[in-house]
Amino acid sequence: MQISKQDRKSLFLEMMNFRHACKLFDDTKKVDEADLDYILECGRLSPSSIGMEQWKFVVIKNEETKQKLQGACFNQPQVGTASVIVAILAKKSELDPEGAYVDKVLMRFGQETGNYYKSFYSQYAKGKDLTAWADAQCHIAGANMMDAAAFIGIDSCPMAGFDPKAVSEVLGFDRDKYEISLVIPFGFRAKEAQPKIRLPKEELIATI
Repeated sequence: MQISKQDRKSLFLEMMNFRHACKLFDDTKKVDEADLDYILECGRLSPSSIGMEQWKFVVIKNEETKQKLQGACFNQPQVGTASVIVAILAKKSELDPEGAYVDKVLMRFGQETGNYYKSFYSQYAKGKDLTAWADAQCHIAGANMMDAAAFIGIDSCPMAGFDPKAVSEVLGFDRDKYEISLVIPFGFRAKEAQPKIRLPKEELIATI
């Protein structure tokens, strides 16, 4: 069935109004595997600068690990009550312009285009904070996953409030290779969300 542009816009705005930063989940309700796969696929398909895919997604389902992770996130209850958590790690050492990962990723575009991108990236990376750059890309993937979840009635909460060292210890990743970017719990809200509060368009939008 063909969906009109107006219907598409209405559906998307409905999703945007449904989505909120859920602070407490109903821990009796679980996200099923098919829906989780869909959410992760929407993250995988996200755009990234120079197509570098600067992220790694770590899925946390184990209850004991969730409780430890809650402690590393200043005991915020959305972590412990979520059905599933996706931690997004920003790549660090793999982004070395001379490294094997960069070569593998850029050569997917073919020899000529890959060599062009490698030359461009080598110049781009000089003096740049590549971890901060990777972190920004991870937020794009995180937003897409949260919107995808909201579109099918699943709640989430973007979290940057955590102790990075403690999170790395809970999840067991090498901080020379990765840095934690976002922790995103997914599940179903324990209570209805408050109405959205946003600044008016007139204050936020300038047209040149």
